[in-house]
Amino acid sequence: MSPLMSNIVLNELDIELEKRGHKFVRYADDCNIYVKSEKAGQRVMEGISKFIEEKLKLKVNTGKSAVAMPSDRKFLGFSFTKEEIPRITVSKEAIKKFKDRIREITKGIRRVSFMRLMSELKTYMTGWRSYFRIAGFKGIFKDLDGWVRRRIRCYIWQQWTGFKARRDKLVKFGIPIELAAKAASSRLGAWRLSTSQVMGRAFPNKYFDQFKLPRLYDELKPR
Repeated sequence: MSPLMSNIVLNELDIELEKRGHKFVRYADDCNIYVKSEKAGQRVMEGISKFIEEKLKLKVNTGKSAVAMPSDRKFLGFSFTKEEIPRITVSKEAIKKFKDRIREITKGIRRVSFMRLMSELKTYMTGWRSYFRIAGFKGIFKDLDGWVRRRIRCYIWQQWTGFKARRDKLVKFGIPIELAAKAASSRLGAWRLSTSQVMGRAFPNKYFDQFKLPRLYDELKPR
């Protein structure tokens, strides 16, 4: 109900912004207004804040409000690049939130089946990809693809406990026993080993394709 009520109450704000000729975007009570200079931004901030508080009788959240470059602000998870002609990109906060959720799903202490793990990842990543389709920066998404698969390899390694279990599992996934034994006896942590040649060979990216894990780099393109 909150976004709906905000849209009803703040309809007058939209009308006022259009009347003043401002370029803006608003969803619920989150609104960005775009002007040509910092000086203009300060002037507009003061004028619109006054309109909101005196005309609409609402309180402006000064802690979240600011005059800044579009690339320094976020809106519904999106931001802009610092290029001469700005492009839409995913905000740093949205990327952090994405990684935090993936970390939560792939915690080594979780004892869930691999099928369930992949199902949870698929559900979250598919929704995330659909939402951020318009921000088709392949560099960002290629990095996230690699990072997610590294998290999965790390999770797999943490589920295997003990030298014998790790060696035997690696052999089962096609690793020669000498290399498997060397990796199994390694003192490196799971995160370091998740990028090792052995884990990469045992679990290449195509291994995860059979579980229909989304590839953001290949599939997340602008509409």
